Amino acid sequence: MKIDVVVAQMSGVQRPDLERWILKKWVKPDMGCGEYEFCEIDVARARLIRDLRDDMEVNEAALPVVLLLLDQLYDLRRRMHDVGEAIDHTVPAEVLVDLVVHLAKRKL
Repeated sequence: MKIDVVVAQMSGVQRPDLERWILKKWVKPDMGCGEYEFCEIDVARARLIRDLRDDMEVNEAALPVVLLLLDQLYDLRRRMHDVGEAIDHTVPAEVLVDLVVHLAKRKL
């Protein structure tokens, strides 16, 4: 998706906003044939930045910190999912039951 298409689809975002976010490396579209090429994840990231700025009133000076923390959170969630998948595929069923019971008791 080209930059003009992204801007047209996103209310509240102008081309200079998006270009500034790219320069700051908050959004990282591919560069194809001398133009930015946005994939769905790039558009989602731009929407997140717009929402943080407009809806949550995060100022531009704080955005890098907020984005870094969100990136770390998403990475941790992905890793935890991977650990859960590994446990599901390698641990015997009776051990999984014991693990679930133990974790359920800890939440009380």
